[in-house]
Amino acid sequence: MLHPVPLPLPTPDGRDLRRRARRIVTTATRTLGPPLARRALRRPLEPQGFAGPLRRLFESLGATFVKFGQLIASSPGVFGDAVADEFRSCLDTGPLVPLDEVRRAVATTLGRSLAEVFARFDPAPIGRASMAVVHRAALHDGREVAVKVLRPEIETTVATDLRLMGPLLDVLAFRVGIPEAGQLVRMLDGFREQLTEELDLRNEARAMEHHRDLARALRLDRIVVPAPYPELSGQRVLVMDFLDGVPIDDVAGMATLGLDARPLLDQLVRAWFITALRDGTFHADTHAGNILVLRDGRVGVLDWGIVGRLDARTLRFLRRTVEGALGDASAWGDVADEVLASYGPALIDGLGLDRDSLAAFSRSVVEPMLTRPFGEVSLGKFLAALQGNVAEAEGRPRERPTWRRILARLRRQRAMHVGVARHGGRGTEFDRGTFLLAKQLLYFERYGKMFLGDTSLLADRAFFEELLRAPT
Repeated sequence: MLHPVPLPLPTPDGRDLRRRARRIVTTATRTLGPPLARRALRRPLEPQGFAGPLRRLFESLGATFVKFGQLIASSPGVFGDAVADEFRSCLDTGPLVPLDEVRRAVATTLGRSLAEVFARFDPAPIGRASMAVVHRAALHDGREVAVKVLRPEIETTVATDLRLMGPLLDVLAFRVGIPEAGQLVRMLDGFREQLTEELDLRNEARAMEHHRDLARALRLDRIVVPAPYPELSGQRVLVMDFLDGVPIDDVAGMATLGLDARPLLDQLVRAWFITALRDGTFHADTHAGNILVLRDGRVGVLDWGIVGRLDARTLRFLRRTVEGALGDASAWGDVADEVLASYGPALIDGLGLDRDSLAAFSRSVVEPMLTRPFGEVSLGKFLAALQGNVAEAEGRPRERPTWRRILARLRRQRAMHVGVARHGGRGTEFDRGTFLLAKQLLYFERYGKMFLGDTSLLADRAFFEELLRAPT
């Protein structure tokens, strides 16, 4: 089993905290002030009226906040298509890092200069993310590589932001009543753990090696994981094979290459489920920028900084869910038992569902979601149910929500999650695992609607049944 090691974050300096807090308050006042004023004056405000200002707030604050914005952009099933589209600019947003800083990071990590390690190093980055930049280069033996370098002092920035982000989201969700912020409050714990693993690029190198071995062992010939170069990598620098292709959602780019996305996406989904259901690990950031259709017709999977790992109970939960969707009626009771073991009486109080009704409800929502064509289903409905919107998930009409009703619901959600801790729910492991699973299924739902609208996620029953029979 793969076990990434979280990087201990530094303790933020009081002066840095005060300086960052002032910037957050100033920027939030400037960006969120206009829609708040409209609401206070009872002037018309679109249902997603806070999405644009919140995106501008996150992009202005950069670093950790942009990373959170990427989560929104990649989760239309949770936040809605309009909100997710608003945040899409966060997927490739980040300032340049001066080349001198990149040189310094390489020299510090490897004990050699840039020229000693690389025959060519392109000064313009090919990727500028919130946490790191990526440059294309060539080794002295001619191999083309990608060089990922963490941003200077990103550890201190992340530590400071995480200290302040919780109170900020609490205020925006529970005092101001911004629904998108309420969703983010629930995700913050998993997000914090994810970031501390991403800050050590050696975790990513190990994950790449692990999944390269899995792809070979399982004969996933059309899936390509870049090979890392451990001897040229360290905590802040990662050198890996360069892959050339187009993002999987670039329909025009694939047409130019003369490639059909359907079989490639089918192979990607199969590969993901094979590693998740048999190995308990999976790529946990499969947004389109990380999935490349290569010129030779294979699929390249990039950015292994976030890897989902399922403990034994969560892996069983996933397997039983799939078995239930494939027709094993007894599985839904096990699914309900696991959810209740994790969330305890807080779930019963929050949703009004006992064990039997939870089992029936889970089946009524999950089974069609996994077995009906992508064009007919929405994972967002199931996630909405787990957030307390049972009526919406079941397709029953409900009143148009005012911001006060939204605020009240968010408070109930927070109380439910507090109740988990008080009543001995399992908490973090299950929350993180299921959160990352759901996020990937949201990505697959998006790709499926684009390319496989007439096909379901579990269309090949024989494949999944055989996969579930294999020992873990």
